Amino acid sequence: MWAFLQKHSSPKYFYALAGRLIPWFGWTCLIIMLAGLYYGLVASPPDYQQGHSYRIMFVHVPAAWMSMFIYMVMAVAGGIGLVWRIKLADVIAASSAPIGASFTFLALVTGALWGKPMWGAWWVWDARLTSELILLFLYLGVIALNSAIDDKRTASRASAVLALVGVVNIPIIHYSVEWWNTLHQGSTITKFAAPSIHISMLIPLLLMAVAFKLYYVLVVLKQARCEILARERNSSWVLQILQNKNI
Repeated sequence: MWAFLQKHSSPKYFYALAGRLIPWFGWTCLIIMLAGLYYGLVASPPDYQQGHSYRIMFVHVPAAWMSMFIYMVMAVAGGIGLVWRIKLADVIAASSAPIGASFTFLALVTGALWGKPMWGAWWVWDARLTSELILLFLYLGVIALNSAIDDKRTASRASAVLALVGVVNIPIIHYSVEWWNTLHQGSTITKFAAPSIHISMLIPLLLMAVAFKLYYVLVVLKQARCEILARERNSSWVLQILQNKNI
């Protein structure tokens, strides 16, 4: 089992595997995202209270979900790299940080665009909004550490510690609407009772959630390949690849 994990976590093996997987994830992501956008922006009916303004949720909600999901992936990968010193785990953690920061920023911006007509303000110091903003700062801190420290192994350890400490913010984001009296609406899908959202709106929302996850996998594979080449640039197999591309 350990030999199997070592083989499949080898940068050389992963680089080749990622290259084969990227087209599959790319086309699948495109098809599902187009379907989600069509059903969300065209086929689904307007909300009886919010009109067409609610349609921003088809981007905002999946982006917010991804901001937390990617942070957990980054923290777990960082922890694995910190404890077991697996190079690929460090690569995945470093590659995930900019993508997670982008999704977090997108969630905050789309939330502000929705909040202005609904709440009458671009920003309020709501518990969920504030904790999501803190999440963005955590991402930026990880990115800054990875960029500021020249030694990649030291940078990975430092950013892993920060990511693991920041995990405490994830349940705060998720449960903030239950723990405090906030303007942000509560859960409509991830609750024990039946989701309080019509099926015509639920389907495109779930399609967009799947598309965003596929997009993350697509981009992290591409970014990880670049990161592997940078970290393993002195390895014989990388030099061979670069040699072949120059021919």
